[in-house]
Amino acid sequence: MNRIPCMEAVVAVLESEGVDTVFGIPGAAILPLYAALQHSSIRHITVRHEEGGTHAADGWARVTGNVGVCIGTSGPAGTNMITGLYTALADSIPMICITGQAQTSKLHQEAFQAVDIVEIARPVTKWAVQLKEPAQAPWVFREAFRIARSGRPGPVLIDLPIDVQRGTCLYDRDLDAPLPVEVPRPLPRAVRAAVDMVSAARRPIILAGGGVIIGDATEELRALAEHLQVPVQVTLMGKGAFPEDHPLFAGMAGIQTQTRWGNAAFMESDLVLAVGARFGDRHTGDLDVYRRGRTFIHVDIEPTQLGRVFEPDLGIVGHARPVLAELLDEARRRTDRRAPGTWVRKVADLRRTMGRRDDFEDVPIKPPRVFKEINEFFDRDTTFVTAIGLYQIWSGQFQTTYLPRRYLVCGQAGPLGWEIPAAMGVKCAHPERQVVAVVGDYSFQFLMEEIAVAAQYRIPFVIVMINNEYLGLIRQAEIPYGMNYAVDLHYGEGGIDHVKAMEAFGCPARRVEVPGDLRDALAWASAEAARERLPVLVEVMVEREANAAMGPSLEAIKEFEPLPELITADWSD
Repeated sequence: MNRIPCMEAVVAVLESEGVDTVFGIPGAAILPLYAALQHSSIRHITVRHEEGGTHAADGWARVTGNVGVCIGTSGPAGTNMITGLYTALADSIPMICITGQAQTSKLHQEAFQAVDIVEIARPVTKWAVQLKEPAQAPWVFREAFRIARSGRPGPVLIDLPIDVQRGTCLYDRDLDAPLPVEVPRPLPRAVRAAVDMVSAARRPIILAGGGVIIGDATEELRALAEHLQVPVQVTLMGKGAFPEDHPLFAGMAGIQTQTRWGNAAFMESDLVLAVGARFGDRHTGDLDVYRRGRTFIHVDIEPTQLGRVFEPDLGIVGHARPVLAELLDEARRRTDRRAPGTWVRKVADLRRTMGRRDDFEDVPIKPPRVFKEINEFFDRDTTFVTAIGLYQIWSGQFQTTYLPRRYLVCGQAGPLGWEIPAAMGVKCAHPERQVVAVVGDYSFQFLMEEIAVAAQYRIPFVIVMINNEYLGLIRQAEIPYGMNYAVDLHYGEGGIDHVKAMEAFGCPARRVEVPGDLRDALAWASAEAARERLPVLVEVMVEREANAAMGPSLEAIKEFEPLPELITADWSD
């Protein structure tokens, strides 16, 4: 076995684990790793802020299903990564953040940029570790990849003191390979009990969470739903787990990101088979309303998720794919494929009769109109990236999604600024794919410096900005307090001129102020991004104080916009 620089062994591990792109910022305390990286097959993207690097690695991981990697030097580089680590942990995204560190002998002497990043990162990682010996380097990284992927996926931080990085180790890449990851299967008797409960229900639904997408279980989900003729709802993180034009699609329930007919269907249901969903508070709202009159089966790969929010009637521990596959096998042993029944027809009628308008011609533009144009212009394979705020809520309510890993959203942590670097990561992973970032004006400003990265490396994508010159979600949240305080971003002739800001980065941009210009602007941006190989912005000036439909419970959603004319439902129980 050969003795080589231990950082060369680390890079060999990264390559064998399927990492082709890393996002980072070099610094003095991480240069031994960079010395090894420069001779590898791995592409390095130099970001402008370490938080942006983590979100780019996060976006890369979400669309590939592999482990994203971000690198930074010591001290503030690591602390800047904490938001990205928290985001990945909250949304179950496998990621490894690598930080440089001061020399081991100096760590107790308050050396320059020496901080105990392991202890700082521990609450927001699955594993945070400092490398102590050069000989451990390849094996610590192998374990990091295994931990990031296993069970409920999540992030790992590895801290590398510079003296350890300079060491050597015995390593032969031909004698090494990724560590196996367990795929837990459900207990057969639990599967039988679940099928018993679903079969006995009159109005069951399947609730598909992000775990269905992470577990690559969308085909199994569809096959089970079609065999049993059970309608399927998705959570915000599960958007794309089930095609929204499928006859069994039952919308989305929630108190913010929701469809009217999705909430109505949920309230009519008598059993919920939840797979890979964590019952987040923006989905459930008031738990007494959410749980009333229905039975719950909760399937999750992480045992401690069961009963965390409320106690299910049946809990099943297992990976989403084998659980859904074994539910399907058990159902097929009992019955042939069912025909659509009264419940399926009722859900279809709810969909037909309880929509929301998106065809507004008003000026200033009403936000739902923007999403109507987005839905009609971009094709089914487009990948959308969005972050947090009213624009995320409108997106969840109005955007249609058909395929897994095509709708990416930072669901639980909700960091402003996430969407631009995440879109960059998506495009690096899939250069052939159309990528669209739907952003708010305030969120865009958080990490807008990452536009320079996309311009430098010719990473093209379209940015659609919903610009209300407000902290819009907080403005709406202030209404019950009788406030409109500290949330107005307007100044001068319209605040920041985002078109000029994009042009300063060398990127094209266009502002839209009337709804009739939206489609042409989207077509221009799509063509311009492909031609110039640059990010291109369409800044849409929308009604400044538009509100999104929301409320405290599934049965108490306040609508702020005119609804379609009443359509009479036609079904009987």
